[in-house]
Amino acid sequence: MSQDVFQTLAQHKVVPVISITSLEQAEPLANALMDNGLPVAEITFRTEMAAEAIAIMVKAQPELCVGAGTLIKTEQVDAAIAAGAKFGVAPGFNPTVTNYCKSKDFAFIPGVNSPSQIEIALESGFSLLKFFPAEASGGIPMLKALLAPYGDVSFMPTGGVNIGNVKDYLSIDRVVCCGGTWLASSDLMEQGKWDEIGNRIRAAVSSVSG
Repeated sequence: MSQDVFQTLAQHKVVPVISITSLEQAEPLANALMDNGLPVAEITFRTEMAAEAIAIMVKAQPELCVGAGTLIKTEQVDAAIAAGAKFGVAPGFNPTVTNYCKSKDFAFIPGVNSPSQIEIALESGFSLLKFFPAEASGGIPMLKALLAPYGDVSFMPTGGVNIGNVKDYLSIDRVVCCGGTWLASSDLMEQGKWDEIGNRIRAAVSSVSG
């Protein structure tokens, strides 16, 4: 199952990272993603309504590959799975959480930004990793330096990735996809600017296609 999900992320190259602040945003968001050609999303558990929002999105658009982000507790993993999340993402590498995800056969992308963390992840059986926070950790030069010694690892850079640099990140060998908050920001959703969100989604899809 994990490989199927990871192939979906690799196919679409950009994963919108979204914090839902009102459940009323969930269905329009799901529709905007599907209608504009980007059937993937990471809904962060930075708000209490994340799990319920995921469930609404999955019901509204069953073909949408919805993941759960900022999973730092096993209880959040349970909530994400129950809501219908197809994958999980974390900002760091917490052995308790990663082992729990493995026990649940839940596709999971833990976060790293150092050689030591990469080696711990590889030893634990994780080879697709979130490079976070990407820009604050040194950006593309740091990412290339981390990739050099580790031939079995792939990355999903997130944090500071935007429409201006996403293609540069994706041009790096073994960067599978990028996470980005610019596509559907909380401000735009709170203002109901779904047309602008749609424009950003289409622009991202166009930028990374081919």
